[in-house]
Amino acid sequence: MDNEITIFGETTFRNKFKKFGIKIDDRRRHMYFIGKTGMGKSTVLENMIIQDIRNGKGVAVVDPHGDLAEKVIEYIPSERINDVVYFNPSDMEYPIAFNVVEQVDPQLRHLVASGLIGVFQKLWADSWGPRLEYILRNTILAVLDYPGSTLLAVTRMLADKAFRKKVVEKIKDPVVKSFWVNEFTGYADKFASEAVAPIQNKVGQFLSTSLIRNIIGQVKSSINVREIMDESKILIMNLSKGRIGEDNSALMGAMMITKIQLAAMSRVDSPEKERKDFYLYIDEFQNFTTESFASILSEARKYHLNLIMAHQYIEQLGETVKPAVFGNVGTLVVFRVGAADAEELMPEFMPIFTNEDIVNLPKYECYLKLMIDGIASDPFSARGLPPLTEKEKTGNKEKVINVSRERYASRRELVEDKISRWHEDRQEANNKIMYTDKPKLNINRGGNIQKNKPKINNIPIPKSEITNNKIYQHQVQCVKCGITTTVSFVPDGIRPIFCKNCLSIIREEKRLEMIDRKKTKKEELNKIYSYKNNIDTSTEALASEQQEVSLKKAIAEGNIIGFKQNNKIKADTGKFKNTVRIKPQAGNLSENKAVKL
Repeated sequence: MDNEITIFGETTFRNKFKKFGIKIDDRRRHMYFIGKTGMGKSTVLENMIIQDIRNGKGVAVVDPHGDLAEKVIEYIPSERINDVVYFNPSDMEYPIAFNVVEQVDPQLRHLVASGLIGVFQKLWADSWGPRLEYILRNTILAVLDYPGSTLLAVTRMLADKAFRKKVVEKIKDPVVKSFWVNEFTGYADKFASEAVAPIQNKVGQFLSTSLIRNIIGQVKSSINVREIMDESKILIMNLSKGRIGEDNSALMGAMMITKIQLAAMSRVDSPEKERKDFYLYIDEFQNFTTESFASILSEARKYHLNLIMAHQYIEQLGETVKPAVFGNVGTLVVFRVGAADAEELMPEFMPIFTNEDIVNLPKYECYLKLMIDGIASDPFSARGLPPLTEKEKTGNKEKVINVSRERYASRRELVEDKISRWHEDRQEANNKIMYTDKPKLNINRGGNIQKNKPKINNIPIPKSEITNNKIYQHQVQCVKCGITTTVSFVPDGIRPIFCKNCLSIIREEKRLEMIDRKKTKKEELNKIYSYKNNIDTSTEALASEQQEVSLKKAIAEGNIIGFKQNNKIKADTGKFKNTVRIKPQAGNLSENKAVKL
C-alpha cells in the first residue's frame, strides 16, 4: 500500500519526457511548492488532488482564491459525490455550522487558543499588545470550558457581567479561574473598559457580519473533521477573498487548519497502522500560517496528516514558519522565482543548478528534490503534467453542491433563529425578576455616589412586546447592575447596554469628574499666577549681619516696597518678624530679594 505512487510530473532530461511520482510514505514528509504566479503550481496541485480523489483518498483543499476549489468539484466522480463537504462561506443562504470551540479535549484547548490568537495577531500586528493577548487568551480558555458556547461568547463575556458570572462558575482550569475571580474583578471600571475595548473591536469586526456569524455562531457543528479524516472523505473550502474578504478568508482558513490539527492529534487513541492517510492541500498557505503552524509540520507525520503547500515567494513566511518549512519538508519543488528567493534556495540545489538557472526557468518547468524511500534525491529538472481536459469533467458540479447543502448546511432563516434563541437562553434568568422601584441617586459630601438598592419582586417579564406606538420592545440586561431593561432596537450582543438608572449614575459620575478636573485646573492656574506675581513674598532667606544693616537702612529711608501683615521690628532682637520686599540697593542685597530677619 505504501508503494502506491502519485504521478505529478515528468522529467525533461535530454528532452526525454518520462512521468514520475511519489510514494505514500514519502508524502508523509510533506511537499512544498514555490514559484511566481502563473508558473504552473496550481495545475500540479489540481492533478494531484483529482488523482487522490479518484484513488479513494481522504483530501482537504483550502483555497483562498476559489478557482482551484471550483475546478476540483467539476471532476468529482459519481461514486464519491456523497463523500464531499463543499464549504463555501459566500453561499450565505445555506451556511454550514462550524464551531471551533465545540467539545475540545481539555489537553488540546491551549492549541485552539494559540491558533485563534495567532491569526488575530497576524491580522492586527500593528495594534497588537501583551495586555490584549493576555485578556483574550483567558477569555477563549474560559469559553472553551463553558458547554454550548461559540466564538460569539467571547465578546459577550466581556460585556455582560451576568453571563460572565455563569461562565466563570464552569471554569475548571484554576489559573484561568483565578484570573477572572481575583484579577479581572479587581480592575477599575475605567481600566476594564479600556482593556476590553480593543478585543471587542477586533473580534466584533468578524462577528458583526452575518456571513461569518451564521457559520461560527451555531452551537453544534454540522461537520466532524475527525470523521472526515477517518472515513477518507473530501473537504473542499472555497475561501475566495473576492467574495468574503481577505480577513474573513484568513480567519476561516486558520480555524479550519487548527481544527484539522486537533482532529489529527486526537488519533492518538488508535494504533498507527489503523490511521488512514489524509492529504491537506493549502494553496497560498502563507495566508493561514501562524506561529503554531510550525508544530503542525513537525508533528503531523506521526498522525498521517500529509501536507502539500504552495505559495509564491519566501518573504511571505514569518521568521518562525520559514525554518519549520525548510526543516521538515521532504520534497521541495521550485518553479521560477525572483533573485532574492533564488539566493536563499541556492544551498538546496548546489552544485547542479545555479541562481541563474532558477531565475530563468521556463514556464511550467521546475527543479526539485524528491523524497525517495525516505532519502532526498539529487536535484533534477522536470515539468508539471498538463491541465485536465474538458472531456474529463464529470458534470457533477451542481449535484455535489446540492448534496453537500442537504447534508451539512441549513437555511439562513433557521440559522439566524437558532443564534437569536441562543442569546435569549443566556438571558433567561434575567427575565425572571424586575425592579419595582427605581434606584435613587445620592451624592454625599465627599462626592461619592451611593445607590439605594430597591426591592425585588418575582414578577415575570415578557421577552418582547409591542407598545401603543407600535414600537417593538426588547428585553436586555444592563451590563452594570444586571437588571433587565427595555430598548427599542435589536441588541447586537457587542455594544454594552445600560438601564436608565445606571446611565444617570454614569452621567453623574462624568459630571462630577468634569467638575473635579475644572477645579484642579483652576487651582493649578492660580498657583502659576501667584508664583509669577509674588515670587519673592513666598520665599524666606536668611540674611547675614551685613544684610540686616542694609535692610534697616532701607527702612529708615523708606525704600521698602512690599510688606506682609505685622511688618514690625521686634523690640528685643531688632529683626523683622515677617518677610518684606525691598527695592534694589547697593551692597550685598540682591535685586528684589525677600528676606526674613
